[in-house]
Amino acid sequence: MKKIVHIIIGLNVGGAELMLKRLVLHSQRKGQFHHEVISLTDLGIVGKELTQQGIPVHVVGMTSILSLLTTYFKLCKLLSKLKPDVVQTWMYHADFLGGLAAKSLNIKKIIWGIRTTDVTQGGSKLTVVLRSLCAKLSYSIPTNIVCAAHVSKDIHIKIGYDASKMHVIANGFELDKLVATEDDRDRIRQECSIPKDAIVIGSVGRFNVVKNQKFFVEVAASLVQRYPNLIFMLVGRDNTSNNNELMSWLEEKNLTENFKLLGQRSDIPHCLKAMDIFCLHSKTEGFPNVLGEAMAVGTLVTALNVGDSKYLLNNEKFIAQDKIEMLSILEELLININGFSETIIKNKDRIMKEFPLSHIVFLYEEIYLKEI
Repeated sequence: MKKIVHIIIGLNVGGAELMLKRLVLHSQRKGQFHHEVISLTDLGIVGKELTQQGIPVHVVGMTSILSLLTTYFKLCKLLSKLKPDVVQTWMYHADFLGGLAAKSLNIKKIIWGIRTTDVTQGGSKLTVVLRSLCAKLSYSIPTNIVCAAHVSKDIHIKIGYDASKMHVIANGFELDKLVATEDDRDRIRQECSIPKDAIVIGSVGRFNVVKNQKFFVEVAASLVQRYPNLIFMLVGRDNTSNNNELMSWLEEKNLTENFKLLGQRSDIPHCLKAMDIFCLHSKTEGFPNVLGEAMAVGTLVTALNVGDSKYLLNNEKFIAQDKIEMLSILEELLININGFSETIIKNKDRIMKEFPLSHIVFLYEEIYLKEI
């Protein structure tokens, strides 16, 4: 049985962390591979869930950039003890530190993971520097580089990554968990005091400059001039009434009555079902998980042309380049909100056929097994 050791900067809730969790749990069940996980910082929510499911999780305890060297030596010692056949790293910090540590121990198969597109949008200076370093090291350290999105692959090749090692493996969806009923929809709406016949436009994502909630507020301000009873829903960490910055935007635009702020939730499919239209408004994305999740539960979707949103949706009619185009798409949807049942069915079928988690796990396992 091959041992795969995954290295990631941390294990709090995020797209990469959740994909790692799904991959590890589904692959482990098949009995062909043994997976263990190393978090460079702390255990996090996802780490606790993995340990509860019987996956060994090791914590290195990095606290800041000042502990980089100590972290590296701890990581080398840990990898030497674990003796993995394959080291798989997730995102730049882990690619850099994990890659160097694995290479120093002469581990033959090292798989890097790229999850982002444009780190200059909201990323730290350290992350931008790390990306440049990784581009140079990509020719000598990893045997494979897995990108979550086609756009990510193209951008990283342009900045100097070794194109010959790059693969695209999209995120997969646990289809049995992406289920929401009309009762679920009604429950969320009742909880938020939303009238049954109200039209709800929503989004999901932590409050962050990259997730671009300000864009969504500006779009809402334009739409309510024509549709004063529209409801807008924001789901995700820090999208709450305690967020002074967010509340100042809503107060400035007189939108406090139109917005429902749900914060971080564990019932995302139900929240998506409560929306009539899901809007992806991020400044940058890799593979936009939540867009696929909205498609899977049967919610009408539109998105800015970021990351692989165009590839995932596969329908340019609902892809916007800017705020003007987004407003135009949303107004067209609002005029005939019940006339898109065929589009909803096509979107759902695309996720079911093209992106089931079982297929994505198989693609990773092909790389684990491939001879160097």
